[in-house]
Amino acid sequence: MNTRVFASPLFLGFDHLEQMIERAAKTSSDGYPPYNIEQTGPAGLRITLAVAGFTMDELQITLEDNQLVIRGRQADDGQGRVFLHRGIAARQFQRAFVIAEGIEVKGAWLDNGLLHIDLARPQPEARIQHIKIARPGRPQPATVDQGGNEE
Repeated sequence: MNTRVFASPLFLGFDHLEQMIERAAKTSSDGYPPYNIEQTGPAGLRITLAVAGFTMDELQITLEDNQLVIRGRQADDGQGRVFLHRGIAARQFQRAFVIAEGIEVKGAWLDNGLLHIDLARPQPEARIQHIKIARPGRPQPATVDQGGNEE
């Protein structure tokens, strides 16, 4: 039994989408750190992660093959300290987001324990392609340009 999403022959050229879905499924199901995704405008998105206790030097953001990866690694400064209760975990994390082709990372900043990452989705230009139908008895097919003029 084939469980591939795009196994049908009607889906031609969608291999990259299937790979993105597989990557998204493999990302950590761990809820740390918690995050929000908000729309900031018609073409803008913002990912906000709660990374209290991390400094800018302990955070890393990379874009790897349509995957936005945020990593955090705290230096273990608990050496020599005696905790009566340790409820704030000093742990590393990796959070990945699969993003669509063409989405650009505009910037990131850390403010009051929240890491904000701004993304922009460029608006595609409208493309209209006119296709001429060849008349009977015409040996060569008509070619098409973007303006719809036959060449």
